[in-house]
Amino acid sequence: MKKMIACLMALLGLNSACCQQHFENTDAEGFARLTTDKNVVVLDVRTPEEFAEGHIPDAVNIDVGQPGFIEKVKATLPVAGTIAVYCRSGRRSADAAEKLVAEGFKVVNLKGGIIEWKESGKLVTTDSHETDIFTTQNGKAIRLYSLIHSSIRIVYDGREIEIDPVGKMGNRTTDYSAMPKADYILITHEHGDHLDKDAIQALMDADTRLITNKRCAEMLGFGEPMENGDTKQLADDITLEAVPAYNTSEGHLQFHPQGRDNGFVLTLDGTRIYIAGDTEDIPEMSALKDIDIAFLPCNQPYTMTEEQLLNAARTFRPKVLFPYHYGQTEISNIPSKLDDDGIETRIRHFD
Repeated sequence: MKKMIACLMALLGLNSACCQQHFENTDAEGFARLTTDKNVVVLDVRTPEEFAEGHIPDAVNIDVGQPGFIEKVKATLPVAGTIAVYCRSGRRSADAAEKLVAEGFKVVNLKGGIIEWKESGKLVTTDSHETDIFTTQNGKAIRLYSLIHSSIRIVYDGREIEIDPVGKMGNRTTDYSAMPKADYILITHEHGDHLDKDAIQALMDADTRLITNKRCAEMLGFGEPMENGDTKQLADDITLEAVPAYNTSEGHLQFHPQGRDNGFVLTLDGTRIYIAGDTEDIPEMSALKDIDIAFLPCNQPYTMTEEQLLNAARTFRPKVLFPYHYGQTEISNIPSKLDDDGIETRIRHFD
């Protein structure tokens, strides 16, 4: 009987051990190598205040100490791929790693946290641009960085895509010289809050493709012009469509005349991203199909009112909506007004 009990206990112990889930620990050097992999998500689980004081470049911040940590991670990060997690000293990130592994994530924890990272001489930044991550149909990560006003950085499968890069708006600045060179730069139109020659030059190298409308290509003296309705196959898994963007309200037509400026639909491995540019809720939006992510402006007299934005969103129904180009316009009510339409609205600091 004792042998049977001992065997049973051993079996239970074995099963318990088999059910335990583990994460990998690594030092600063190993963690640094991970951060160079575009399919690895770097997750900072400290408080927003700690994050703002300095963090690892391109890290996403979700505080493990706040309620709903796992729910926020699931809504933000792809399950496929690896999460490289860190905190101040490695204790909170180890706790976060255990929780993440239990949810099916593959996790690597930075031993010693950002203290070890700094002591190893690794780069820390105070750049606090918000990051959203989406996963394509083939499991590739798309990182969307909300910069300022109408400027968006997209990182997809090791490629850098910049939308309307502008270095300074009001008191906010973006240092494009510190960013990787762009594979593609997309410019919607000629206004100074969308076309910044210095930012473009900082992002360009010999292989960068600048794609814009005819007017901007003429002003710059280079670039690939697209007209409304044109399509470019930028790579096997990247397609770009130029779509109309213009004003319709009486007295505002001079800001963005019909036929001059572009919006863009950027398709990355099947994920369709609509960047509206400066436009109102024009009839052509009804032709937009299967939009996964949309950026819609809300800033009359130049673009849309809140009601126009709501109408535009309901016209083509993106899965996720980012209001942008909103300046001082109040947009905090938009998410609740679109809840019943099944459109997830994310407010980011483009102001």
